Formats: sequence, structure tokens, C-alpha cells
Amino acid sequence: MRKIPNNGNLRMTKVAYPLGLLVCLFIYVAYIKWHWASATQAFLSITETASGAQRGQQAHSPQGMAARGHEVFYGIMFDAGSTGTRVHIFQFSQQPGEVPTLTHETFKARKPGLSAYADDVEKSTPGIQELLNVAKRDVPYELWKVTPLVLKATAGLRLLPGEKAQKLLQNVKEVFKASPFLVGDDCVSIMNGTDEGVSAWITVNFLTGSLRTPGKGSVGMLDLGGGSTQITFLPRLQGTLQTSPPGYLTSLQMFNRTYKLYSYSYLGLGLMSARLAVLGGEEGKPAEGGEELVSPCLSPGFEGEWEHAKITYRISGQKAAGSLYQLCASRVSEILRNKVHRTEEVKGVDFYAFSYYYDLAVNAGFIDVEKGGSLVVGDFEIAAKYVCRTAETQPLRSPFLCLDLTYVSSLLQELGFPGDKVLKLARKINNVETSWALGATFHYIDSLSRRRSPAP
Repeated sequence: MRKIPNNGNLRMTKVAYPLGLLVCLFIYVAYIKWHWASATQAFLSITETASGAQRGQQAHSPQGMAARGHEVFYGIMFDAGSTGTRVHIFQFSQQPGEVPTLTHETFKARKPGLSAYADDVEKSTPGIQELLNVAKRDVPYELWKVTPLVLKATAGLRLLPGEKAQKLLQNVKEVFKASPFLVGDDCVSIMNGTDEGVSAWITVNFLTGSLRTPGKGSVGMLDLGGGSTQITFLPRLQGTLQTSPPGYLTSLQMFNRTYKLYSYSYLGLGLMSARLAVLGGEEGKPAEGGEELVSPCLSPGFEGEWEHAKITYRISGQKAAGSLYQLCASRVSEILRNKVHRTEEVKGVDFYAFSYYYDLAVNAGFIDVEKGGSLVVGDFEIAAKYVCRTAETQPLRSPFLCLDLTYVSSLLQELGFPGDKVLKLARKINNVETSWALGATFHYIDSLSRRRSPAP
């Protein structure tokens, strides 16, 4: 028997198919429209951030981070020191209206320092490129164009003849310009000593919380590098402000506050430069005719070689009667005479000491190499006397230890620190390196922000 078709079902099918197609088409169009709007918004957000940063704004985070109430941004700082070049990649997080928080740091060092390439600047390029590659791996790709890249050179380049230093800096600037990061006209420079001290002061006071906590007392900073040494603190006494020599006071604007700091850098009084001066050598010049440098600060009978700033010197101890410590202290006193300003206020300020202060305290057994610690200024003198007395009768594991400890002890006393003054020594605070690089990065980004939003 022939089956009679069901006309009702047929009519429903004819209606359902077109209706289903319309629904599917509507969903597809809605999806395309939503996807295009989202993509456009994301693109505009990134390009707006990039173009804003090119006009001097700080880097902004991706939109997803901003949606959670804070933004993430980066800063790259090259520290071109006298003994090596170091790159610091800092990651910051900031809640609206608050002081930024450091959330991560990547650090890598490379030797020798830029000044070692003064006679062949092109040879410095591979090392700079190697450190740039570290930054590329650490900073998210979408933030490269809005992440400021800066190199600041310290005493090593300050001690070079001007023309050689400028050629080195120009070469670095060309390498930076070819990178994908945010590079301004001031991306490469030689820091003056005051800037170095101020930047280190920002670092330690940020890490100890005094820059973020109103009313919390600040701490002072002592840094002993290879070519220079710095002292920086925030004076509270009018006497300090009134009696400080010209060039010893500087103003710092940071996080919408202004600080009047006592800060000075003594070029040529860093530990390596002081060694050379005590030995009787001259910075940047080989000994005349390869002559041996003789010093009362080395063990009698000691003979050897010492390399400083790519120059090798022949050195030996002085065969003389008398206390090695007294002879060395007398020689160091000649080097420091009338070169250091003493201020009484340092007696009442808490100080952190870094770099070679730290290393010498470790070598003398006063602090743990990893954890750091505290000592009193007089400990350096006690150690110097002991080490120098030992050196009179037997070779030292480090021929310069008597000289170095004697120099540091004398330097601190000349700066006004009494023997019972406590110093804190640290390489890290809250697991963050205590170099000037963090403070300089903060200051640079803060200045970019002020240029973007000038005060009314």
C-alpha cells in the first residue's frame, strides 16, 4: 500500500530550516562583530601605550593586568662600571596613586668594563648585545617598545680622556638605537658622582621602606667602588646644611616629594684607584720605563704583578724597619690629606655600606658572605693592625689586604665616623641587589612620568 505523506511535518520542516539558518547566521555575525571589537580595542590599547611611551611616558601593562587594578611595567638599566658591565631588568607593579613595587629583577654581569675597549670601541659591541639579549628574553615582547633602556657609566669612564669616553658611549648608543626598546636621546651617559650616590640612596631607602612610609626615618649610604667612593644621607641639622662646602648638597624630586641631600663622590678614592695612588702610580699611565712600584703597605720582600685598567704594574714591598701598619697608615694619610670633608652629623645617622666595604668585611671574617651583617667602624682598624702584623713575617693570601683594610679604616675616620659607629653591610635587602641601578631606574621612570603629566 502506498504511504500517504504527512503534510504537517513537511510544512514544519520548510519553516524550521530557514529559521535555523537565520539563527546560525545571527550568531556568526554577532561573534565576528564581538571578535573584531575586542581585537581593535586590544590593538588600540597597545599602540596607544607605545606611542605614549615614545613621547616620554612610562611603560604600561597589558590590558589584562590593568583590569585587575594595577599595571606592570619594566625598566632596563646598564651599569657600566670600572671593572665590568652589568644589566638589571626590573619589573614593577603599581596600584593607582601608590608608589611602585619591585616585583622581579634579572641581573647579569660581564667583564671587563667598557673602559677596557677605549682603544678599540667596536670590540665592546658583542658584550653589549649579549646583555641586550638577556633583556629581550625577560621583558614580554608586547612591552619592548615601551620599556626604557638606559646605560649609565661610572668612575671607569669618568677617568678616561673625554674623547675616548665619548666614542665608547656613541658606539653603545648606536647599538641601543638598533634595539626594539624605548631609547631616548639621554639613553647613554656618564653619571657624575653625585648622581651615583643619590641613586644608591634611593635604592636603599626604597628597599628599607622609608620612601613608601611617611614619617619613617631615612638611612645613609656609603659606597666604595673601584674608581670612586660616595657618601649620601638626608641631613636633619641646620648646621650640616649651613656648613657643607659647595657641591655637597643636592635636591632630589621623587614620588611627589623633594629631598635636600648631602651627597658627594670622591673620584680617585675608590679602592682600586687608592691602591694605585698608595703604590705611587698614576691613573691610566704605565710606570715609567716599566719601573717597579714599591710600597710600605705590602709585605717586605714581596714581589709580583698587578693589573689595573688593562695596565700591568710590577710591585714589591718596602724593606724598612718599623711597624708595617704604622708605615702603611702614614702613607694612606698622605693620600687622603685635605681630600675628604668631615661632617659631624654622620654620627647620628644609620648607615648602610656596600661594595668593597662589604667584600673587605667578608675577607676579614666580620660578616657572612651571603647574609651580610653589622660591624663597628673600629673593627676595620683592628683587622688592619692584625693583618699588617701578620704580613711582616709571612705572605698573605691577598697581598693587598693590609693596604685595603688600612685604607678603609682611615677613609671612614676622615669622613667623620667614630670607632664605635655601627655600619650595616648588605648586598641585598629583601632579596634585591643594593646597587644604584634600581634607584636610577626609579628616578628615570619617575622623570618620564613628570614630563608626561607636568604639575599645574
